[in-house]
Amino acid sequence: MGRQFRWLWAAYAVSAYGSGFGFGALPLIAVLVLHASPAQVSALSAVGPAVGALIAVPLGPWVEFRRKRPVMIAMDLLRFAAMISIPIAYASGKLTFAQLLTVSTATAAAKIAFNAASGSFLKALVPADKLLTANARFESTQWSSIAIGPPLGGAAIGLLGPVTTIVADALSYLLSALGILAIGGREERPPRPAVVSRSHPLLDGWRHILGHRDLRALFANQLMVGGLIMATEPPLAVLLLRDLGFPPWQYGLAFAAPCLGGLIGSRLARRVVARYGQHRIIRVVGTLRAIWLVGLVFVQPGVAGLLIVIVVELAIIISMSLYNPVLATYRLQQTPQDRVARTLTAWSITSSASIAVCTALAGLLADATSPRTAIGVAGLLILASPLLLPRRPSSREPAEQAGELAREDLSSR
Repeated sequence: MGRQFRWLWAAYAVSAYGSGFGFGALPLIAVLVLHASPAQVSALSAVGPAVGALIAVPLGPWVEFRRKRPVMIAMDLLRFAAMISIPIAYASGKLTFAQLLTVSTATAAAKIAFNAASGSFLKALVPADKLLTANARFESTQWSSIAIGPPLGGAAIGLLGPVTTIVADALSYLLSALGILAIGGREERPPRPAVVSRSHPLLDGWRHILGHRDLRALFANQLMVGGLIMATEPPLAVLLLRDLGFPPWQYGLAFAAPCLGGLIGSRLARRVVARYGQHRIIRVVGTLRAIWLVGLVFVQPGVAGLLIVIVVELAIIISMSLYNPVLATYRLQQTPQDRVARTLTAWSITSSASIAVCTALAGLLADATSPRTAIGVAGLLILASPLLLPRRPSSREPAEQAGELAREDLSSR
C-alpha cells in the first residue's frame, strides 16, 4: 500500500508497543504507589476519560478542516509531555492522585483527536478496496503489542520500579510523532464546505451516525459492549492484585497471553468477510464477543484462577479482533470524506463517556458490595447487547448518503 502507509503503520506500531509495555500503568501506580481504593482506581479510569471527552468535543470540526498529519504529531507530543511528567513527579516525591487524573484527562482528549485525524488520513491515503486490510493490520499490531508488552512491563516494574513503563510509553509517543513526520509528501488543506449547515458543526458527527440506520445500531451496541467490558477492568485489577494476591507479572500475563488471539481474529477478517459477507460477520461475531465476560466471576487464587482469566480473555479478544476491523472499515465506507473526522470524534467522545459512566458505576458497586459482584453484573448486562445489532444490511451507499446530507444542509439554510 505504499511507502507512506508503511510509515503510518510504523508510527502506529511504536506507539502501540509503548502503550502495551505500559498497559494498566496508571491503575498499577495508583494501587502500588498511592495505595488507592477501588473507588479511586475506578475514578482514575472514569473521570479522566470523561473530562477528556468533554474537552475533545470542539476538536472534531477543528480537526476536520486542518491537515491531518500536523494534528497527529501535535497530539503525540501532547501525550509525551503528559506522560513524562509522572516519572518526574515520582522522582521528586511529589506524585499525587490528582496528577494521575490530569494525565488521564489530557491523554484521553489527545487520543480522541489523534484517532479522528488518523482515520480521515487513512481513508484518503489507502484505496477503498484496501481499507479492511489496513484496519486488520492495525488491529493485529494492537493485539500483538498487548501480548508482548504487559509481561515485559510487569517484569520491568519488578526490577526497575513502578514508573519504568510510563517512561517507555511516553517515549513511544515521541517516536510516533517522528514516524508521522517521516511520511512526507504534501497534504492539501481540506476545503471548507460550500454549503454551511444551520446546525452547529459540533453536532455533524452525531447527525451522521444517528441518521444512518446501521451506524446508529452499531453505535448503540458498541457503547454498551465497550462500556461494560472496560468497566470490569478496575474491579478486576483490585480483585487480582489485592484480594487474590496475584503479583504484577501474573496480572500482566493474564491479559497478555490472550492477546495472541488478536492475531488470529485480525488475520481472519478479510477472508471471512470475503466468504460470508460483512453484515453476517458483524451480526454473528458481534454476538459472540458478548457471551464470555460473565466467566470472570469464577476466577480463583492460584493457577486455576489465572487460567480462567486467560481463557475468558482469549475468547473475548478473538471475537473483538475479528469484529473491530470490520466495524472500522464499514464505518469509513459509510461516511463521506468531509465528515470522517467529526464522525470519528463523535463516536470516540460518546464511547469515552459510556466507558466513564459504566466504570464509575462499577466502582461504586464494587465499593458497596465487592469487585466480584461488579464484574458479575457487567457480565450479565452485556448479554443483552446483541439485541442492538442491525438485523439486515442497509441498502444505502456512501455516495447516496453524501447526497442526502447535502440536501439536508440545503434545506436547513
